[in-house]
Amino acid sequence: MNRYLLTLSRVLLALIFVMSGVGKLFDFAGTQEQMAAAGMPLTALFLVGAIVLEIGGGLSLLLGWKVRYGVAALVVFLIPATLIFHTNFAERAQMIQFMKNLAIMGGLLALAVVGPGALSLSSREETTRS
Repeated sequence: MNRYLLTLSRVLLALIFVMSGVGKLFDFAGTQEQMAAAGMPLTALFLVGAIVLEIGGGLSLLLGWKVRYGVAALVVFLIPATLIFHTNFAERAQMIQFMKNLAIMGGLLALAVVGPGALSLSSREETTRS
């Protein structure tokens, strides 16, 4: 049962990043405008980086392949995104978004500790090497 729950947790964590990254890809200009409104410089560069980190890290989790690298990519994305876009604690919604991102980081770090689990591409690689 635990191997299925670990897989489910990986998939659930992955979905928010893959969907967000794909959304940014298909609304590049709109996302760039939001970034500029938050005072970010070099929006195109940072947006491409965000897309790569979110989709790459998200797919890593989804497939269970190189999960610790995927976790690192997503935490590298989440820290500045959280600090730039979700620190207006006068707005309750922003405080909730800030806390949500902290909770996601907690889940990611836990996944880095336990690894991808038995139902993953990484575990299949280890099985075929043996």
